[in-house]
Amino acid sequence: MSQKNRNSGIFTMSFKNLNLINPIIRAVTEAGYSKPTEIQYTAIPHILEGKDIIGCAQTGTGKTAAFAMPVLQLLKKHTPDHKEIRTLILTPTRELAVQIEENFKVYSKYLPLSQLSIFGGVSIGGQLAALRKRVDILIATPGRLLDLVNQRHIDLSKIEILILDEADRMLDMGFINDVKKVLKLIPQKRQTLFFSATMPSDIRSFAYTMLNNPVEINVTPVSSTAKTIQQSVYFVEKKDKTDLLINILQDESILRSLVFTRTKHGANKLVKQLEDTGIFAAAIHGNKSQVARQKALEDFKSSKIRVLVATDIAARGIDIDELPYVVNYELPNIPETYVHRIGRTGRAGTEGNAISFCDHEERSDLKNIQKLIGFSMPVIQQHKTFQYQN
Repeated sequence: MSQKNRNSGIFTMSFKNLNLINPIIRAVTEAGYSKPTEIQYTAIPHILEGKDIIGCAQTGTGKTAAFAMPVLQLLKKHTPDHKEIRTLILTPTRELAVQIEENFKVYSKYLPLSQLSIFGGVSIGGQLAALRKRVDILIATPGRLLDLVNQRHIDLSKIEILILDEADRMLDMGFINDVKKVLKLIPQKRQTLFFSATMPSDIRSFAYTMLNNPVEINVTPVSSTAKTIQQSVYFVEKKDKTDLLINILQDESILRSLVFTRTKHGANKLVKQLEDTGIFAAAIHGNKSQVARQKALEDFKSSKIRVLVATDIAARGIDIDELPYVVNYELPNIPETYVHRIGRTGRAGTEGNAISFCDHEERSDLKNIQKLIGFSMPVIQQHKTFQYQN
């Protein structure tokens, strides 16, 4: 069965319209989510009905929330006194596993449900200790999962919901045989959700071997940027980025700037460096409490601080009408994320500026971004005392 796309520019819906329970709506609202994305309003009703899903959606379209919110609701609806893992999410990399776990923690804030991510490349001791407690939702890379199953530390016999995330990357990374081994360890009677950024014929064929009469959902990735946004890029060595940012921000006509870093640690470090030069700034990221994040946002809106340094997940809650500057201090490695970042300026017909810093290691990220948006950003090779060669 196929689910046709709906025009997200015309279609307006709130999370309440999706029949989500109040604890989930409260959690996502506090996290700054105002309305569902296309993949969310399309997939959530089907998942709540218990249907299997084949979803083709790029990272950056809200895919994790599209399966996390309804899964939490389904688990909450039937919460027996148990210690078994009830939902298994397979993902190809450690970074994705951690990101999914962080998202589940946000959405399940007001629910009596627990989640855990396990992956290779780290000591197994901490993961074993966490597994001794109740785990409702397990997020795992296939290799480490099978290691722990073989050592009898994990029982998958009570799985109710299976989710394959980034399925195309799992196939590319050679996980297909591990996934097939996992399928033999879980109940045949289950709900299965299959998400992939691309859907070539081999992935589609594999999906149909594990799903039951699935609903197919295809979401076009965000690829266009507003014409009201003036975009530019500086080629700059990593060690010189902070000095360049400080130099730009010395222009007092720049009243507010939202600066993006890849990591929480990087955000904290940059704030300290800016404040050491007299530029008032605050960081907003997942390690900050809701109170601290809200205060930083209010101080930014009221111009008590000129600069807000954010990671991508935390920045979802930032909705400011007059935001003249977005600075990509570090380029995202997902091209769609760039579009989401700079979309916070140039709103409602106002003019905005999006400045990106690109060091040698980020050249491929810049190339992928420019391929997605369909044009090459003008390069600013000189800014006052700075000169960088393309």
